[in-house]
Amino acid sequence: MVDLSQYLPILMFLGVALALSTAFVFLPMLVARLTGAHKPNEQKLSEYECGFPAFEDPRSQFDVRFYLVAILFIIFDLEAAFLYPWAVSVFSLGWTAWISMMIFIGELALGLVYAWKKGALDWE
Repeated sequence: MVDLSQYLPILMFLGVALALSTAFVFLPMLVARLTGAHKPNEQKLSEYECGFPAFEDPRSQFDVRFYLVAILFIIFDLEAAFLYPWAVSVFSLGWTAWISMMIFIGELALGLVYAWKKGALDWE
């Protein structure tokens, strides 16, 4: 038989987090309605970007290079996130960890070379 009482603090924490996040979202809207701060008009409901009226269709497509740069950034950011803990404990992990990390870095280097050759890093 599994003792589920060990999960009670986690459930309490999740309940408090859910209650607080709900209060932080809906309480300001309720207070704004009750105090009269919620008075929408045409000027308040108009779209703007950085204080300027929108001058293009917001559904326009971005160039695929934006996405490629973003994906490359995420990949190399994750590499740094994996590399730091490995570097701290590499001497206690042994040769297997060293070889596996070199394979991982090699795969990332091949991906970088491929992206470079395809022109994903060239900006016009």
